[in-house]
Order: sequence, then C-alpha cells, then structure tokens
Amino acid sequence: MKALKEEKYTEPTTIQEKAIPLILKRNDVLGSAQTGTGKTAAFAIPILQHLFLDRRQGRRPRQLKSLIITPTRELAIQIGDSFSTYGKFTGLKNTVIFGGVKQGVQVKALQSGIDILVATPGRLLDLMDQGYISLDHIEYFVLDEADRMLDMGFVHEIKKIIAKLPAKRQSLFFSATMPKNIVELSNKILSNPKKVEVSPVSSTAETIQQYLYYTNKDSKKDLIIHILKDPKLDQVLLFSRTKHGADKIVRNLKKKNISSVAIHGDKQQNQRQKALAKFKNREIRVMVATDIAARGIDIDKLKYVINYDIPNIAETYVHRIGRSGRAGEDGIAISICEPEENAYVRDIERLIKQKIQKVEKHPFPQTEKPMTLKEKKAFEKEKNQRKQEFYASRNKQQQRTGTKRSYRR
Repeated sequence: MKALKEEKYTEPTTIQEKAIPLILKRNDVLGSAQTGTGKTAAFAIPILQHLFLDRRQGRRPRQLKSLIITPTRELAIQIGDSFSTYGKFTGLKNTVIFGGVKQGVQVKALQSGIDILVATPGRLLDLMDQGYISLDHIEYFVLDEADRMLDMGFVHEIKKIIAKLPAKRQSLFFSATMPKNIVELSNKILSNPKKVEVSPVSSTAETIQQYLYYTNKDSKKDLIIHILKDPKLDQVLLFSRTKHGADKIVRNLKKKNISSVAIHGDKQQNQRQKALAKFKNREIRVMVATDIAARGIDIDKLKYVINYDIPNIAETYVHRIGRSGRAGEDGIAISICEPEENAYVRDIERLIKQKIQKVEKHPFPQTEKPMTLKEKKAFEKEKNQRKQEFYASRNKQQQRTGTKRSYRR
C-alpha cells in the first residue's frame, strides 16, 4: 500500500477492481481486457500480497514461487519493472529473463535467489534445460498476452512449460482477445476459473480518437511528412508492417530532419532498449516499430499512434492504437490507407463496430483503385519471376568469381 501510494494509485481500474479480490481468494482467473487497462497491476499486486504473507509466516529460504510468462522482451521488462515498483517495500526479489542477449547476467540473478520470475518462453526453456531453473515450487503462475503468444507460434513451448509446473498452483490467464484456440488453451491451464471481462473483446478504448487518411501507395511517404508538420505531434509511435519498411521510413524522416529511430526484431536488445529510452525521454520524436512493439511497450501519457501500414489482422489494429489512451488518458490514432489496404479497414471497422473518421481534406488523396484478383495474381507471378532471375544471375556471378555459396530462394 505504501508503494501504491507513492505511485499515486488511488482508484483501481475496472480490471483491477474485478480481478484483485478473486486472486486474493486464490481463485484461478480467466481475464479478458483490452490493452492499457491496468492488467499488470491486477495480477502483480495480489501475487505480491500472497508471497509477502507466505514468506513472513514461513521464514523459509528464498525459492522461486511465482512465474509470469509473456511473449516479448519489452513486455517482460515492463512487467518486471512493475513488480519492482509495487514490491519495493516487501523484501521480495524478482528478475526478468529473455533471449537476444547473453545469459550470464540472468543466470547470476537466478543463482542469487528470487521469488518471482518474468520470462519469455524460449529463454526460460533454455535455462531449464541447462539446469538453472526449476519450477518445482511454483505456486502462482501467470500467462499474459496469451493470444499474442499463440500468434507468435509459442504454443508448443507453453505446453512444455505447463507440463513442468506443479499440479497444485494458482493460475491466471490473461488475453486481449478470446478466439477458440485461446479458450481451449485456458481449459488446459486453469481449474474452475472465475471469468473477468472488461469491455467487449477487441474493442478500442473510448478515450482514443481515430482518424483515417486514404492515399496512394507512392504518396504515403509524402503524406506522413505532411501529417508530422503539425508540431502537436511531438511524440509519435508509428507502426510499419515490415522491418525493412521501418528502416526505410526512418531514412525518409531523417531526410526531412525529423528525429526518428526504428525498433524491430533485427535490432539487438541493447539497441532496442536504448531507442525506447530515448523515445520515452522525448529525445526522439518518432519511434517506428513493427508489431513486436504492438504490446508490451508502456509509454507514460503517449498520445499519438500512427499506422503507416494498415494491419491485415483486425485485432492487431486494436493492440497498436492501445499504446495511446492508456489508463484513461486521451489518445489519437491516425491510419494511412493505400488502395490494397481498403479491405483491411473494412475488417477493422466490423471488429470495433464503428466507423473510423475519414480525413477528407489533405494534399494526397487516394485516386488509384485496388488491384483485381486477376491483376494480383499477374503481379505476384511477375514478382516471383523477377526474384528467380535475380538469384539465378547472382549465383552464376558468384560461381564464376568463387566468392560465396550459392543463394537459395
């Protein structure tokens, strides 16, 4: 309570108000809540309470009692920070482990003794296989962002981890969306769970204003410069569909003297953390991210999110724009749509059950039409043919010079 008072937490969010009493009564919980609703505190606070009282009563040596699994490094770090903040006066210790960095520091933290472990699935299994981690004493287990976990292909890793957990435990399962495969997975993890649902599944926060610009594919780079001429957009999280696209956007923005940085899976972890820190401190105006950052990046009072590319999965749109308008703050989400993405916008509007406000007056309106199915097939055929010709030419050249191995498609 002292730590929460320091953080100026006075009123619980809806997910906290519903989930905390159930978790304190040691129920398993199946939680569905949109991003930015205060979900981390909803499970971290009661887990800290349990562990603090258990430790005070037992006076036993420090053992790993709580495990939180999450899909991305950024989200793992954020959750670890939350446990450190809320638990600063409890004497409990937590650490975070994830891939993409050397394991030495993480192993040292584990060996010093911890109560709470926040982990991504791959590194957790790796360190378990090496004998550095045992799950024999886990009493509190959390699977966070379960739908994202399955989207990223972690289902087999999750099943391996669950198989190593004690049968007697309290399990908490949180997901922003609840498709059939998520419900099936929750049935394998939870025992007679209490359900907590906050707002309709896959809805956007009411505090986020949404705007849509229709333009042509070749006009996107000019339109984004036009949008960023507004000085009010002083801190912008901008989403690109691909890593290559993110780097290209950054190069274009820098040409116009707009400070920007890219964050995606090809960047080393220390580069990603440095970029995120600069963005949070407002040293960088625009952070261009792929969907690795769609969840798990919590930037205090971030107001502006821009979709440079419309996501082809409607739920991803909800997660992206949910980076703004968090914890009741105002947010503005801007989406730039080229002709081939028009259908994605219709899917998104069906999902969120509302029309996104169209910006009519801007210098780069959409004049082209989406390709027909026949045109798309012809385009893909030509693209694949050009790719084959390129690799064939490259292979011949390198075989002549003997420089490198043959390229494969």
